[in-house]
Amino acid sequence: MINPKIIDKIFSSASIQRWNDYPRMMELVELDKQAHKFIIAYFIAKLEDDVNYTHLIEAGIFEFFRRIVVTDIRPDVFRVILKKKGAELNKWVVDKLGDSIKDIDDGNFLKKFESYLIDEEMYKKERFILKASSYLATRWEFNIVYQTSSFLHDIEDVKKEVEAEIEDYYELIGVRKIALNKKLAKVIDLSGRLRFQKRWAQTPRIPETSVLGHMLTVAIFGYFYSLEINACAKRMENNFFTALFHDLPEALTRDIISPVKYSVDELSELISEYEITKIEDDILPNVPHSIQKEFSYLLGLYDGVKDEFLNKINEKGKITIHDEELASFNEDKYNAIDGLALKQCDKLSAFIEASLSISHGIKSKELVNGKKQILQTLTTIQGVDFQKIAQQIDEEFGTTGQLQIRMDFD
Repeated sequence: MINPKIIDKIFSSASIQRWNDYPRMMELVELDKQAHKFIIAYFIAKLEDDVNYTHLIEAGIFEFFRRIVVTDIRPDVFRVILKKKGAELNKWVVDKLGDSIKDIDDGNFLKKFESYLIDEEMYKKERFILKASSYLATRWEFNIVYQTSSFLHDIEDVKKEVEAEIEDYYELIGVRKIALNKKLAKVIDLSGRLRFQKRWAQTPRIPETSVLGHMLTVAIFGYFYSLEINACAKRMENNFFTALFHDLPEALTRDIISPVKYSVDELSELISEYEITKIEDDILPNVPHSIQKEFSYLLGLYDGVKDEFLNKINEKGKITIHDEELASFNEDKYNAIDGLALKQCDKLSAFIEASLSISHGIKSKELVNGKKQILQTLTTIQGVDFQKIAQQIDEEFGTTGQLQIRMDFD
C-alpha cells in the first residue's frame, strides 16, 4: 500500500517551519498548512459543478510531495523558479521522490506524478481550487504572524500583498463566501484551530504533531489504501474526506485520549452524545445547506449515533452498516466508506508518531506502551496488512530493538 520511505517524507513536513523569518507566537509547520488547505479545498470544490474529486485529491498530494522536497525555497522565490526553471526543478523533485513512490499502484502513481508536474493543463480546475485553498490557508497563518510582527518595517507591505491576492480567486463561490466572512468562514477558522491542539499531549515527543496534521496523514493513508483495493471514485473520495474530517469535532471538545475516554463506564457514549450536539449546533449550521447531509455522512452521523469508523454504504439516502469488507459494494452508487480500514489508518498514524519520536531519542513509557498496544490491534483488511506496514516502519526507523527491550522489562 505505502512504504516507510514515503511515510518518513510525509511526517518530515511536521518539522518544516513556515514563516520562519518572522516572529511567531507558535510554531507553524507545513503539515498543518497542507491539512488546512485540503479542508478548504473540499468546501470550495463542493460549491462548484465540474470537479473531479480523485483529481483534486491526487493534485493536492502531488503538490504536497513537491513542497516537501523544496521546503527551503520561499514561496515567492519558488513561483519565480517554476516560471523560469520549472522543468529542471520538477525533474529534481521526481529524482528525489522517485525511489520512495515507484512501487505504489504498480508504478502508476509515479507516472501520474511526473505527468502532473510536466503538464500544467492536467487537472486544471482542481489545480485552481487548490491554489485558492493554499492562499486562504496561508492568509489564515499570516493573521497569526501579523500579531507578533507589527514592529517590522515591511509587515504592512506583506499584509497588502496577502490581502490583494484574494481577488485572483473571486470566480470561486466558496472563496467569496470565506472572504466575506460568511458562515463557511467559521468552519474554516474552526478547522485551523486544530493546529493548536497537540497529539500525545501527556508526553514529550519529536516531532510534535497537531490534531490538524494528524487528520491529513490519516487521509493520505486512506487514499493509498483505496488505491490498493482498486476502490471506485466515490469510495476513494469518501475514504479520503472521512479521514480528513474524522477529528474535526475535537475543535469543540478538545482531544480526549483513549485511556481516559474508555476508563469510565459509559464515558465514551457521553462524549459521543456531546460531540453530536456540538456538531449539530456549531458546525452543520455553518456548512452550505446543499452539502449538509453529505458532510454529516462523512462525519459518521446516522440515527442519532456518531461513528466515522464503521463500514457503511449510503444508497439513495439510506445508510446501512456492514460488518464485512465492502468489496461487493465497489460502485459509485453505493457511496461506500471503509470505516474499519480508516480506523486502521488512524492507528497506523498514531503508531508512526510514537515510533518517530523514539527514533529521535525521545522515549517515554506512554510512547513505548502506546506503540505496543497499537501494534496488537493492527490487522489485515481486504488484503492490506497494516501490522506488517507498522513492523516495516519500525525496521526503517530503527526502533524495533528499542521496543523489544522495553517490552522485555514490562
